[in-house]
Amino acid sequence: MANNPLPETGFLRLKQIIGDPKADPPVPPIIPVSRSAWWQGIKAQRYPAPVRIGTRVTVWRADEIRALVNGTWKPEFADD
Repeated sequence: MANNPLPETGFLRLKQIIGDPKADPPVPPIIPVSRSAWWQGIKAQRYPAPVRIGTRVTVWRADEIRALVNGTWKPEFADD
């Protein structure tokens, strides 16, 4: 994670979180899982839910990813 510091606030795209070895320069993963494992983890509430900021743009809050890395992130359950 030293090569890929997290911003204090803001949003992260998926490739910033799980990395992109094919990019130039390669993006190291913050959380080294595959794309499908990441989405399965979201469905199982192991990872934070995404935020849609456009029709084709999905991001995650940097503070939630930081909490996940630090082990302090807890899923928010709907009060239905």
